[in-house]
This record gives sequence, structure tokens and C-alpha cells, in this order.
Amino acid sequence: MPGNWTFEKLKTCVADGSIDTVLACFVDMQGRLMGKRFHGVNFVETSFQETHCCNYLLATDLEMATPDGYASTSWQTGYGDYVMKPDLLTIRPVPWLECTALVLCDVLDHHTHQPVPHSPRAILKRQIARLEALGFEAKMATELEFFLFEKSFDDIRKGGFRDLEPISGYNEDYHILQTTKEETVMRPIRNHLFAAGLPVENSKGEAEAGQEELNIRYSPALDCADHHSIAKHAIKEIAWQNGRAATFLPKWHKDRVGSSSHVHQSLWKDGEAAFFDASAKHGMSTLMKQYMAGLIRFAPDYTYFLAPNVNSYKRFAKGTFAPTKTVWSVDNRTAGFRLCGEGTKAVRVECRIGGSDLNPYLAQAVMLAAGIQGIEDQLELAPATTGDVYEDANAVEIPQTLRAATDTLRASQFLRDALGDDVVDHYTRAATWEQEEFDRVVTDWEIARGFERA
Repeated sequence: MPGNWTFEKLKTCVADGSIDTVLACFVDMQGRLMGKRFHGVNFVETSFQETHCCNYLLATDLEMATPDGYASTSWQTGYGDYVMKPDLLTIRPVPWLECTALVLCDVLDHHTHQPVPHSPRAILKRQIARLEALGFEAKMATELEFFLFEKSFDDIRKGGFRDLEPISGYNEDYHILQTTKEETVMRPIRNHLFAAGLPVENSKGEAEAGQEELNIRYSPALDCADHHSIAKHAIKEIAWQNGRAATFLPKWHKDRVGSSSHVHQSLWKDGEAAFFDASAKHGMSTLMKQYMAGLIRFAPDYTYFLAPNVNSYKRFAKGTFAPTKTVWSVDNRTAGFRLCGEGTKAVRVECRIGGSDLNPYLAQAVMLAAGIQGIEDQLELAPATTGDVYEDANAVEIPQTLRAATDTLRASQFLRDALGDDVVDHYTRAATWEQEEFDRVVTDWEIARGFERA
């Protein structure tokens, strides 16, 4: 399959005119691509070394507002620059845009040229390095769930985000006839992403009208996060090009199921699956049990990074395949953590807590940190839960609101040790700002419920 381009390949394509635009992008706190469009000649001659951006870009909300309360950047400090350092190993074509290539950048301090600690890619790289020091490599895969709508982004926005109509009229989970009707969008998504070097496996209908899922083959953790971010961006652009809208909002309607982003993960050592032990129950090695024990013990601490917005918590509902408890089970979709590939070399753990709005770098980083803690502390894994986990009164609950998740984030000594106080404080401020913005809004529900009857 196609892979990433070398810098020499990019220079050749710029020289022959097949590439005239290079997108230099980094991933912000919300998991979005931010950056600049370079003329190809300028990029290969000079800007491949570095470019710059305002440091407020790692301290904004979804609306690109600049909240106060961040130690790293503020009006008082004048909003200076960060360095965007292109990672030339991530160069790839962007087949859905004419004559365009893309490179992902690391974000560095303007003065020291050291990684900015709260940059999502830097946070994940730090946990990967910790794991490598123990002799292991993490391989991960994320599932991207989203909804497609009949109208375009612009039409929906002009209509006040009301009367939303999904692209289909019924549950299309694995439904070939209905998904055939959506191939004008989904086929270009698969093919363009594959041509861009992403190891796309398949797409399918999900368990609601207009709901889609894209699956990308597992890869080393940093590659997985890169693939996820590029794919999410591409899905929105390709939907827009076809007059449709795609949303990764976890819960867009109270009567519809939500969208998740399940994360599959395993550790490898010297090319062998370190989670597999043929002689052990379920094929789970001691290392895997310790890793999973860490994932489960610290799940409340890191839930914010799996569910970063107020809306994220509307998805956690009984009977919707979205988990509410931090336990594990064998091939059981009601549990927060599901054992997949039981008894085989493909044995792995799937975290089902995360919503479609998660930032993959942050989500993968905190789960790696939890797994590493489980290994270092040699934590014991509790027995698997069976049956309907929603009804398990003894299981620990996932924080059910952003406010509760923020409190556990702020108080987590585990995360402060793993990520650093500055990073935890930075994302705690992001969480409190999101809550503050929601708290000051009067919702349609409140007006309809109380306008006459209150």
C-alpha cells in the first residue's frame, strides 16, 4: 500500500508541478489540524526547517476563544510565538485536494526549541519513550464513528442546527443496501485516505440512522494518533466536497445513540506480542494483566481525556453500548474494557469509554501512562465481569459529568506524576472553561420546559 513520502519525493513532485501546496499542520488540544498552506517551492527551499504560530493555539476552546487562566499564554505575556517543526517522516499526499501534500509538525518553545509540554503530540511521545525504556512498543488502533447528514455544514449552520436529517432513515449497522446509498461519500473517504498512506481496513454502517464507522489498521501508537487526526479531518472535508456534513459530536440527539472512538491496544517486545501467553487463561500474559489493571484503576482519573466536552457525557447511557462502569469483560460490549482476540496472538484490550470527540494523542497517552503504572506497580487484575455490566452495582462508575471528571483530573496524583503538574493544570483549565461556557447558556430544553409552566 502507499506509505508516507520522503522529503526527496516531495521535492521531486514540487519540481515537476504535481504538488504546489504543502499543508504544515499541528494538532491542537481539541484534536484539530491547525497550520499554514505553503507554496511548495517555499516549503522545500526554506520552511521545511521550521515555521511559527501564535502560542494561543494551544490554549483555545472549540470556538477559538482565548480564555484566561492559562499559565502558558495570556494577554499579560503578550501571546508570543511557538515554533512549528515539520516532522519530515510524516509527509504524505492529500489526494482529495488538488496538488496538495501535508506534513505534521511538532510544537517547540520559541526560545529553547524544546517540546511544548502540553502539546498533544509531545504528551504522547513522552509516554512512548517511557514504555520504550521498559523495552516495549505500543501498537494501537482507533475506531472513528460519526454521523453523515443530508445537508451541508453551511446549510445546517444557517438553519440554526435544527431539523437535522441524517443521510439515511434507519439503523444501518452492517447494512449493505443502505451504505451503498452513501458510497458517494464513503468510497472517496476510503480510497483517498488509503492513497494518502493510511492503512484503511474498511467502513461500515453503525447502529443508528446515518451513523458510519471507519476502521484503520493497528500501528505504532504515534502513527495511530496521526492516522486518526488526518482521517477525522479528511472525513469532514470530503463530506463538505459532496454537499454533506459529518459530525463527531458524541451525542447530537437525545433519542439517538452516541458516537464513540474505541481504542484497541497491545504491547510488543522484539516483534512478539507481549500480551500473549498461550499457557495462560484467555491467552493473557502477566504483563497484559498488570497493564489492564492500571487502565482500570486509573480510568476515573483520565476520563476527561476520553470525554473532554459537556456533550461527551450525554453519551454514557444504559443500553446504548456506551459503557458506564470501569470493569473488564471477555468480548462483552457492556463493559468499559473488552478483551478481544481471546486465546490468540491478537489478544488485546479495547477501551470503550472514549467518545468520538477525543483527541487521540491525549487519550492514548493517558492510557499508556495508566498501563505503565500497572506494570511498574505489578497491579493485580480483578476477575472478568460477566453479564449485563450496566446492572453491576459493585462496579466503579465512570465520572458521569464533565464537572466530576474535572475534579478527578485536578486531584489525580497519578496524572501529575506521569504528565507533570503544568500539563494537568493546563488541561484542567480547558475543562473548567468548557463548563463555565456551558453554565452561562440558557438551553432550548429549559425554555420549552419552563416558559409557560414554571
